[in-house]
Amino acid sequence: MPGFELFGDQERAQVQDVLDSGVLMRYGFDGMRNGHWKAEELEKALALRMESKHAQLVSSGTAALTVALASAGVGAGDEVIMPTFTFVASFESILALGAVPMLTDVDDTLTLAPEAVENAITPRTKAVMPVHMCGSMADLNALKSICDRHDLLLVEDACQAIGGTFEGKPLGSYGDLGCFSFDYVKTITCGEGGAVITDNDSYKSNADHYSDHGHDHVGMDRGAESHPFLGYNYRISELNAAVGLAQIARLDEFLAIQKKHYTVLREALEPFPEITFRRVPEGGEESYAFLNFFLPDADTAKKAHTALGDAGVDGCFYWFDNNWHYYRKWEHLVQRKSLGKWPQEVYDQMPDYSKSDFSKSDHWVGRNISCLIKLGWTEKEVRERADKMVGAIRGVLQ
Repeated sequence: MPGFELFGDQERAQVQDVLDSGVLMRYGFDGMRNGHWKAEELEKALALRMESKHAQLVSSGTAALTVALASAGVGAGDEVIMPTFTFVASFESILALGAVPMLTDVDDTLTLAPEAVENAITPRTKAVMPVHMCGSMADLNALKSICDRHDLLLVEDACQAIGGTFEGKPLGSYGDLGCFSFDYVKTITCGEGGAVITDNDSYKSNADHYSDHGHDHVGMDRGAESHPFLGYNYRISELNAAVGLAQIARLDEFLAIQKKHYTVLREALEPFPEITFRRVPEGGEESYAFLNFFLPDADTAKKAHTALGDAGVDGCFYWFDNNWHYYRKWEHLVQRKSLGKWPQEVYDQMPDYSKSDFSKSDHWVGRNISCLIKLGWTEKEVRERADKMVGAIRGVLQ
């Protein structure tokens, strides 16, 4: 998956342009730039590739989620429905705005279960945030219908699924706002970076201002710009944007490699009757960044994960016991650990997750193994990996 595996002359040339100008900041210093505006160029390229009207670059995927929610008016006391299986950035971005993360079950897509979302809605609900984990999407048709019926925002976290599509539309472009991460281990990387996409002019303007201390970016004198509202510093640098500008041009190349490697591994496992694969909603095509499959029960999945590691198959994850990606290990959220006092709305409204029943999520995540698809494998390495996976899993199932 990681785009850094295939760094080459394109990335070096884009970065060298920035170093030659000496301007590392995305705003100002017009006369020194020699016409290079890497962040602006990447925003245009990303909007075009994602079939969206607008793109706003920021400093990380976490920043993208925070800016997206803020730009649409999510604030103190608003509830945001999010999945039990995601990265910790999902609830961090919600809490950063004084909003309340409402953890909700996932289904066999490994993403938000629509019926669980429906049951989680309260008068305080402002947004539904599906997370397209491990390269594939939530049931966007059902979630969009729920959001429309209840007048809620649909904010897509596509940080792990860039390049996937649903009904022919790029993931991230289906909802009101979409978010991407370009950190070091994503399919395309800036080293550090993220982006928000939207067709909504107001959300774009708000995201532009909010991510740069509230600057309105009107005129040619940064020091004279006004501040329509409070903002914060979520800017990307020109160096990071330069790397991303080279990588976005290679996205289709990377996706084709991922699909090829994914297909070899999946076809090797398909003969096992005990294995089923994650459900991809009808009309969807995943990005093939991960191969996700289910074993008959959690005990078998744990044994298979251990056996894969012992066989030298790296990059396979058992998320059920993972510290970052599944609710069971989010003690800091459950126990409300913080360096300072929590906003009162969050403290009063957030459920006691130590008593929550997420057995429906456990049923799926507990049986799942997720294997990263790397770009740098040779054909021989992929075949050898497939053989090792088959041998390891056969040994557990016998």
